Amino acid sequence: MNQLELPPSASRALKGTREGGRASNQLSTQNEARTRIVCLGGGTGLPVVLRGLGRRARPREGDPGLALTAVVAMSDDGGSSGRLRRTRGLLPPGDIRNCLVALAFGHPALKEIFQFRFGGSKGIAGHAVGNLLIAALAELRGDFLEAVRVSGRLLGARGTVLPSTLEPVQLVAELADETRLVGERKIASAHKQVRRISLRPRRPPPSQGVLEAIAQAELITIGPGSLYSSVMPNLLVDGVAEALQRSRALKVLVANLMTQPGETDGMSAADHVRAVVQHVGHVVDVVLINRELPSDDAAERYADQGALAVAYDRQALLDLGVVPLEVDLLRPGKKIRHDAGKLARVLLKLARAGL
Repeated sequence: MNQLELPPSASRALKGTREGGRASNQLSTQNEARTRIVCLGGGTGLPVVLRGLGRRARPREGDPGLALTAVVAMSDDGGSSGRLRRTRGLLPPGDIRNCLVALAFGHPALKEIFQFRFGGSKGIAGHAVGNLLIAALAELRGDFLEAVRVSGRLLGARGTVLPSTLEPVQLVAELADETRLVGERKIASAHKQVRRISLRPRRPPPSQGVLEAIAQAELITIGPGSLYSSVMPNLLVDGVAEALQRSRALKVLVANLMTQPGETDGMSAADHVRAVVQHVGHVVDVVLINRELPSDDAAERYADQGALAVAYDRQALLDLGVVPLEVDLLRPGKKIRHDAGKLARVLLKLARAGL
């Protein structure tokens, strides 16, 4: 990688300075030394980040490992999660489940059970077992956050998964044609350009541990994922944007590989950053840009569905006060996806050794 001039907050974070008091024993010392990383997002993007980092989370000789915290958007109202919200009055467990499974290593059978989805058309058809288990634990304990903790222990998750808020929030979108829609499902199915997004209720309180994790982090990742339904809802929770602005951690936005039809059509990487700034202010130091091109066949298949590669203008990003970093993040295969291993290597280099 080339040496880049980073903004002050990025430079401070890349020096690898770690604060902490004296540990009372060897285990405490090891925990203090672990690199603290917070990952914000949701949907299918956040589990990719967690899967790669989770492989490197456990301490090894000469490496104290990672202390990982995932902060997950809670506005999902579709599929199994949406049905549980409507029929049981529960918070959506689907994205939480996927993040827990992404951090689970050594329990392949249990992971498979968590991800198993019932077929058919009636009753529990369409529900993932993990969603039902989290829902059952939430009702049994009367505490959704405790249900997530117990599920993490069952799976042996190498990190902490936190819902961004415990408030039952809905996503509200103001579209380019001045239409106002409430609910993630409606917004996704409208296939219209989003002008602005908000939560109902506005600025819901963060769940316990979210702001603390951000304050202690040495690296914070945002995305990849749907800009308005996976990334932005976390940033709109009360206190999160302010905590990010105060944080001395390096804040890295993982740019999406492709535009999302009906949501981010025609939006460049700079447009994604600009949308974040317009909603919550400056909370990004570095943008990770994939430099590898997908195969022509894959690009054509995605284009047929209205998805194009996210355009990248280095100077436009620099003008926004963020540093673009071009790296190979593409996973081999027919689908255009981030590679968990490549992404983790880059993030760890940023967190521990600088560019």
